[in-house]
Amino acid sequence: MELNALQALRLWHEVALDLVRDEDADLSVRQTAILLTIYLEPPPHTVRALAAKLGVTKPVITRALNSMGALGLVKRRRDEKDRRNVLIQRTVEGSLYLDRLAETVMARCRQSSR
Repeated sequence: MELNALQALRLWHEVALDLVRDEDADLSVRQTAILLTIYLEPPPHTVRALAAKLGVTKPVITRALNSMGALGLVKRRRDEKDRRNVLIQRTVEGSLYLDRLAETVMARCRQSSR
């Protein structure tokens, strides 16, 4: 499916509205980008590596992880090999959240292609 700029923005708008209206966590774009990075790219994930990958500071990542951790979307644990590192881990709840997000995007794509 190929979209022009206006169609792409409308799709994003429709998906964003669906996310605001549903009962799932209302994540910011930054939090969503971090969550997608954790789930779409192979582990291990550390605060330092996520900050470098996304071009933000470590405190930005930490704040986002605090929020997402409280929602059960990710977990943190100390790296046994290097106790200075905090490893970010996927959770079942985080996987289910992203499954629902993917379903929302796919449903809106199907609707917009009609």
